[in-house]
Amino acid sequence: MNYKTLLADHLAPHIEGISREQLMELIEYPPNPQMGDLSLPCFKLSKQMRKAPQAIAEELKTAWQPHEAVAKVDAVSGYFNVFLKPEFFAKDVIGEVLSRGDRYGSQDLGRGRNVVIDFSSPNIAKSFHIGHLRSTVIGSSLYKIFRFLGFNSVGVNHLGDWGTQFGKLIVAYKYWGNAETVEAEGIDELQRLYVKLHDEAETNPALEDEARAWFVKLEQGDEEARRLWKWFVDISLKEFHKMYDLLGVRFDSYAGESFYVDMVPSVIGKLEEKGLLEEDEGATLIRLDDYNMPPVLVFKKDGSTLYHTRDIAAAIYRKDTYDFAKCVYVTDAGQSLHFQQWFKVIELMGYDWADKLVHVPFGKVSLEGAKLSTRKGNVIRLEELLSQAIEKTREIIEAKNPNMENKEEVARKVGVGAVIFSDLSNNRIKDIVFSWEDALNFEGESGPYVQYTHARACSVLRKASGGDAGEIAVSADGLDAGLLGNPEALGVLKEIYLFTERVEQAMHKLEPSIISRYLVDLAQSFNRFYHECPILVDDAALRAARLALVKCVQITLRNGLALIGLEAPEKI
Repeated sequence: MNYKTLLADHLAPHIEGISREQLMELIEYPPNPQMGDLSLPCFKLSKQMRKAPQAIAEELKTAWQPHEAVAKVDAVSGYFNVFLKPEFFAKDVIGEVLSRGDRYGSQDLGRGRNVVIDFSSPNIAKSFHIGHLRSTVIGSSLYKIFRFLGFNSVGVNHLGDWGTQFGKLIVAYKYWGNAETVEAEGIDELQRLYVKLHDEAETNPALEDEARAWFVKLEQGDEEARRLWKWFVDISLKEFHKMYDLLGVRFDSYAGESFYVDMVPSVIGKLEEKGLLEEDEGATLIRLDDYNMPPVLVFKKDGSTLYHTRDIAAAIYRKDTYDFAKCVYVTDAGQSLHFQQWFKVIELMGYDWADKLVHVPFGKVSLEGAKLSTRKGNVIRLEELLSQAIEKTREIIEAKNPNMENKEEVARKVGVGAVIFSDLSNNRIKDIVFSWEDALNFEGESGPYVQYTHARACSVLRKASGGDAGEIAVSADGLDAGLLGNPEALGVLKEIYLFTERVEQAMHKLEPSIISRYLVDLAQSFNRFYHECPILVDDAALRAARLALVKCVQITLRNGLALIGLEAPEKI
């Protein structure tokens, strides 16, 4: 049952000039249980109703009609407070979780609608480093959240596989590279060649001119340029796929920038039709002065295209192909102006779906204060970071539980999960510093802490069945929910109940950290219950009720972890 809906339905007829939906947004969950389980602050209604907040609360109390879920209502200091019947609430929540299982928390909000999510999008021929992590894990989580809420998620990896950098790489390869080394060293050698080109160009600027000329050849279909380009792409994708497999990330399309090159002439034609193009010293651009933005460069002087134009072509293709309800772009905040510019161009071209394009910016990431530099080769490769996380986790497991089975598998799940959770535990727009101590802390607000809590719940369920034969069967039938009326149990139930709402909030705000923080809250609440309330007691009714609660925690933690891309080990 949705208790905010229940409250809004009962109160809306008694409040003029406010919709049920607006009323639901005002309803709160009081931090102090003595103030009720739900509360409507009446202060924002005061001006509209021309009454004091306390008078409004008193009127609502008088108008309240009894309901089977509600023990009592009260009016205190301008708040209308609702106290639920603990037994009804406990039975309702447990019944909902146990009946829905791995679908608990899901909704059918997006039935029949597509959401395109453009994320990760690394540059070909450059190492997949820690700087790529944020777009990858934020985008992957949004993909899972939208799908969990009934949308058809379409994950697109818009690879950086076109642009002047390929002219640079071709020049570097022809001067200093050889096929045997590239095949043997893969992306490391490509990265070395790219860095060398930049170093040499500082004293020999003519190399930059050669690079631009080779990119023009590439755009014009030169056979050698295309062959080398395709080779660089294939080598790079091998490393990227290794990282995606380790992170548990999937895509529905790997259509990168090159995929849209042939569509650019059509885009140029439409821009000309709308009278948006202007020549300036040999280059072609779109003025955006009226919108307080710098111009969008469409063609360089040498005739080569830029990513603005390819992004426009990609958006039109995606709308034609997927008819999206929303197209989300997950990139760092430094690209915000770029997206504002070409979103505006889409609008000026007359497309009424321009407002369906959404940029999801995020802050920078560093490793314990170390800054990243791609051009100089000073990068922290993600493969190395994940390998270290797995190794450090293995050492912790060896110290805590040396006889554990499947230590390698658990170390992988927890180590990789620690890195992902560390990224997703903060609001995405914030700059973050990755810390080993924080990320791998089994006692703190971390991924391992939540995963360990899940494993703890699984352990209790196994012990209840008599060992490792499997979890005990738990049912809501005949459950004496009144035995879960103590503060610790009710605290857990309230957290479980909030899961559906938190998932929906994460979708609307495009903010996976809402789920990460929720999981920590649920884990902390459950651990308080675990330490204060013995579960495997002799009293059969109490034992059954508490085991049902444990099972609900286990299900909710597992479902929540899946939405942010973490696995849920049953043993740690």
